[in-house]
Parts: sequence; C-alpha cells; structure tokens
Amino acid sequence: MTRPESTSARRGRFMDRLHARLSVLARPATGFVSQPEPRSVGSFAKGRQLMVGNFLFAGYLVADPDHDIWDLEMPEQAFEEEIHGFTWLDDLAAVGDTAARARAQAWLWAWITRYGRGRGPGWAPDLAGRRLIRWISHALFLLRAQEPEASHAFYRSLGQQTIFLGRRWKSAAPGLPRFEALTGLIYAGLSLEGMERFAAPAIRALGRECVAQVDEQGGIPTRNPEELLEVFTLLTWAAAALAEAGREVTEPHREAIWRIAPTLRTLRHADGGLARFHGGGKGLEGRLDQALAASGVKSRHSDGLAMGYARISAGRTSVIIDASPPPVGKASFNAHASTLAFELTSGRRPLIVNCGSGVSFGPDWRRAGRATPSHTTLSLDGRSTGRLTEVRGFESREMLVDAPQRVPIRITHASDGIRFEGGHDGYVKPYGLTHARQLELTFDGRGMAGEDMLLALEEPDKKRFDKAMDAVQLGGIPFQLRFHLHPEVDTAVDLGGSAVSMALRSGEIWIFRHDGRVEMSLDASVFLEKNRLKPRATKQIVLSGRAMEYATRIRWSLSKAQETPISIRDLAPDEADMSA
Repeated sequence: MTRPESTSARRGRFMDRLHARLSVLARPATGFVSQPEPRSVGSFAKGRQLMVGNFLFAGYLVADPDHDIWDLEMPEQAFEEEIHGFTWLDDLAAVGDTAARARAQAWLWAWITRYGRGRGPGWAPDLAGRRLIRWISHALFLLRAQEPEASHAFYRSLGQQTIFLGRRWKSAAPGLPRFEALTGLIYAGLSLEGMERFAAPAIRALGRECVAQVDEQGGIPTRNPEELLEVFTLLTWAAAALAEAGREVTEPHREAIWRIAPTLRTLRHADGGLARFHGGGKGLEGRLDQALAASGVKSRHSDGLAMGYARISAGRTSVIIDASPPPVGKASFNAHASTLAFELTSGRRPLIVNCGSGVSFGPDWRRAGRATPSHTTLSLDGRSTGRLTEVRGFESREMLVDAPQRVPIRITHASDGIRFEGGHDGYVKPYGLTHARQLELTFDGRGMAGEDMLLALEEPDKKRFDKAMDAVQLGGIPFQLRFHLHPEVDTAVDLGGSAVSMALRSGEIWIFRHDGRVEMSLDASVFLEKNRLKPRATKQIVLSGRAMEYATRIRWSLSKAQETPISIRDLAPDEADMSA
C-alpha cells in the first residue's frame, strides 16, 4: 500500500508539474552544436528481453509483449520511474539492430506524445537529467531515418526538458539525484543550440556539489559503494563532455574524481564487484572498469580507511570490512546496521557475503536486509546495532538511529599476515558490552583467523551487564555470530559437526572451524540482489552461545583445504544476468 506523501514532497511535486508545464511554452532547441559520445554501458541480454516484451525494472517483471511500454500495468512507483529515466535505451542500443532501433524510436516518440507537455512522473529533476543524458548520447541511433517533423519534435522536447531542469535542479535531493540533474543539464547546455546559457551555471553548481558531497576520503555521506560508483561515473561523463566541447573542468570537479577513484579501488573485491554495504550492490557489469579507465587515475589508497571501510587482501583473497559508524540523518535512509561486518571473495568467487539490500522486494525485505542479523557479524539477542524510525516529513522512509558512535580500528602487520582490529559500542547502552573483532589474513591469502569478543570494559558497563544478567536470571545474554554464504557455495558439515566445508565453482575448497566453545549450525539464509524477481536461497553458518561474564571470546577460522592448489584456472561460467 502506498503511503501518503509529506507536505514538502507534495509541494515539490506540484512545483515540478508547474515548471514542466511552463517549460513547454519556452523556445525549444533546434539541433546539436556538438554531441557527446555514448558512454553508458548497456546489456545485450536485457535489450533482447525488452524486445520480446519482458520488462524487468526495480525488481519487478512484467511480461507483456502485446503492449507499448507506456501502457504497462505499473506494479510500483519505482518501476515507473525507472522507465521514465530511459536507461533502457542503453540496453536497446547494445542490441543495436534495426528492430531494436525501431522499438527505441517508437517508445521515445510515444513518450513525447503522452508526456512531453509536462505531464507524468518523469518530470522530476533527477529523472529529467538521466533522460537527457540518454537521449543526447543515443541521438544518432534514435534519429536515423526519421522524418523532419519527428526530428523537430525530438529537439523541441530536449529543449523543454533542459529549460525545466535549469529551473528545478536545485530541488533534487543532495547526492546522486542532484549529480544526475546537473550532469544532464551540462550535457544539454554543451550540446543543444539555444541552450548554451545553461552550461556555465551547471558547471559551477557541479563543482559546488563536489565540495559539499565528496569528502577527503573520496566518500559520500550515504557510504553506499554502488552510489559512489554512480556519482563517479557521472563526474567522468561530465568531464569527458566538457573536454570534447573545449571547456575547462573546474578544480573541485577534477579533485573529486581524483579522490573517488582510489576509494572505489579499495571497495572493489577480487572478482571486480563492489562490496555490498548500506543499500549498494556490486555495480553494473563493466561500469567500474569503464569509469576508472575514463578517469585516468591509477593511484590506490594506502593503509587506512576508504569511506569508512577497511580492506585487507592477499593472494587471490579480498576482505572488506565496515569499519566506521553508519550514516546519520537523511543520509541514513538506506543505511544498514552493519558495523564490523565483512565480506570475503576468493578470485572470481564470493564466499562470505552480507544478505544485501531488499529494497526491490518490498518494505518487509528492505527492513530485514538492514538489520544486523542480515550481515556477517555478531548480534546480541537477535537485536540490531541500530534502530529504524520514521521521521516527520519523510513518512515513506526510515532513518537508522541509536547506532554505534565509537568505532576504533587498527590495521597492522602480523607475523604471517595482515591484521584488522576494531570495536563498536552499539551494545553498550542495553547490555554494557563492547563488540571487538580481530581478523588476520595470511600473506598468501589461503587462510583467515578470526576472534570476536564481548567485553564489559568500564565500571558503568559492568553494572549495565549485571543488570541485564539479572533480567534473564543469570542465564546469560544470547549471541549469534553469523557468516552468510554466497548462493553458489556448496556446503557440508564435516568432522562430526565441528567444521563446514565450502566448495566454490572454481574448484576451491574452504574449511570453516571454531574453537568448540559455542554451538554451530548451518541454517537457511537469503541473498538479496537487484534484477532478481525474488530473494535467492542460500546458507549461513551460525555460532550461538551466551555471554555469561565480563569477557566472552569466540575464535574461528577460514582456510583453503590443503588439496586446493595455489593457482586455479577458473573457467566455470557465471550465471546469466537475467536469470530469476
């Protein structure tokens, strides 16, 4: 059920409609001064699915080969917004044949007929920016064999959307939506006759947004790695368009690219995908490689944090840890209670993961994905390290509050590897316990030793713990230490229940062991990812016990089986992107 909009959201939507209607009265563009090269990477497979009438957007599949894209029964607002953003043009252009071009042309001119006079949900600044980028980039693909009247309608609509965006970009939410709006406005101002006046203000505004949104670590307030990639991609596209038009890239714009590139390299797993934290997925196939190549920045972060994440890697193994407090305020609308959670990838194969974002599977899955038990870390009594709460004026979104505030970390060299040490105070207030975690990866990447501790450090903490123990009649505070596995990992319990063997599709075998002081089980879990119709079933290793004293220690290890060779030729194919 759709929740009512806040007053501010209703007012913003009204102003968008008003300026959309006014923009259609303005003088349109008449043609191109110059045209940026298409830089967005489309999916051939998704384009073929669109051609046969399978529409997969925002996690929903509508199979309707008999109707135009604008006649579909829209299952969700996010589905409709994705369609109006026109990113599907990238996919049809990836197919690139005559039939795909005809389909793209029919759907685009149908949009102009239905919505071009300022109607419909597509008249929002971020969607207009996204749409302008695609229309301008694929103009040669779209205009081929078109009559002059159709071309005139195309240019007129581009000009009207540019004027709308010039008036309304400031109303886009700070962060990715505003970067989309400004990049679209820069594309239009550089490319379209009669729209040149919009370029300079948009270029200056983009520089100001870079200063406001990209910090010294090359991170953004949401700490969402995939969102950072989208921002970085837009900045590289805008920089390339400026260079092609003979315009200077502002210093704040250039410096933001220099800061973000090393951060994205740090957040990249051995398989090339991004770490999945705070609502982000692994990123579109090929987008990170393309954006990094376009930036020309080859540097990496030295030891330390990148956007609040720590990375330790060796051999074929990468480990990425959420090592900072979660986002706060409006930046926490998609934040997860994932402090000290980690993911581990070996070569091309993810092994240990977090469940991911359930945003495309409805509000219940979205909430579940944000909870601490959905991450590879420790939870006390099934509780999260933060609490979700609605905020007045944002009735359809929930902030993460009461989350950890102190997260000290240290990365050092051990005798045979690299050691990460960290802690957080997320459970101090209710239980008096600090969660501390130590991870030590060997220099060859074939093994990792872990230790999780629950500690009552200060006298007030011990009093809180004693009070919590009294509440359970000295029965101990239950904890669960979870290790979520990727769906393609085959698992089996070994050694009389004291170990779990995990086989990757590459042929590698990993063994999980623990110190025997806790109860181990292999339970069901889920893997939540975009472009899937439903959550994927998988497994999780769970170590369960009770904190009975001021110090509780759980030791465990992950290591490759001795028979696993040092070098593996991994030729097993990946699953098709469009599989359900």
